[in-house]
Amino acid sequence: MKKEEQKKLEEQLRSQEKKTKEQLQHFKEGLDFGNDTDHLEEKADETEEFGTWIGLKRILEHQLDRIRHALAKIGVGSYGHCERCGKEIEPALLDIDPESALCMSCKKKEGKKR
Repeated sequence: MKKEEQKKLEEQLRSQEKKTKEQLQHFKEGLDFGNDTDHLEEKADETEEFGTWIGLKRILEHQLDRIRHALAKIGVGSYGHCERCGKEIEPALLDIDPESALCMSCKKKEGKKR
């Protein structure tokens, strides 16, 4: 991978890291439904919203972990290489998913296992 390409991807990762941190900051505030539940339907709505909130928070935390992992790989010089087979990750894949840890071939194999 060329240095210019890696620098561009690193900038994308840092930008995405900042955005993800900002989004997670909203989750730290938590949800406040109050304590004035009048109907069971209201309680059910609040429970559903809480479940959605937890799911979104977990997705953002996972994304932040992947971004930080990719940035760490840049720091040690192993970025852009598949963690499973060691081959270079396709530039087109990194353009779409700069935090990808696997090449297309290994991603397909992993998808078949699930």
